[in-house]
Amino acid sequence: MADSNDNDSKNITVAGNRRARHDFFILESMEAGIVLYGTEIKSVRESRVNLRDGYAKTEDGELWLFNVHISPYEKGTIYNKDPMRPRKLLVRKKEILKLHSKTREKGLTLIPLSMYLKEGKRAKIELAIAKGRQVHDKRDAIAERDVEREIARNLRERSKRD
Repeated sequence: MADSNDNDSKNITVAGNRRARHDFFILESMEAGIVLYGTEIKSVRESRVNLRDGYAKTEDGELWLFNVHISPYEKGTIYNKDPMRPRKLLVRKKEILKLHSKTREKGLTLIPLSMYLKEGKRAKIELAIAKGRQVHDKRDAIAERDVEREIARNLRERSKRD
């Protein structure tokens, strides 16, 4: 899955959370560093990351990432860490306070959208402040996407005929 990220051609996306855009309204996104130990970064470089059920929250003035699975490095030994352990996110104190106040609002949460290697070296995670969608909102989004695809298809067919 090592594709180029939209932000910069030097960024390599190692994991994405496509489900997040389906299940949530994305209000705002930001970049955060992530603290990884030993063999975890090797697993990240091999794209062995699952962000699907992940979320972030503030605890004691720090930002933590939960439920993100980074598979143990195959060639690692006793130094492999727990794949589901909470991981500290590196964000400025002012941003942590802002995120804490926003997530205290009703229905807002912090979710990971993607993980990538910035300039091929440092692991970064794209976080989003999001609001959960109801079932009818999801249906509306699917219907809207289908209409847009149909319009694009018709325009392509029309341009081929001309």
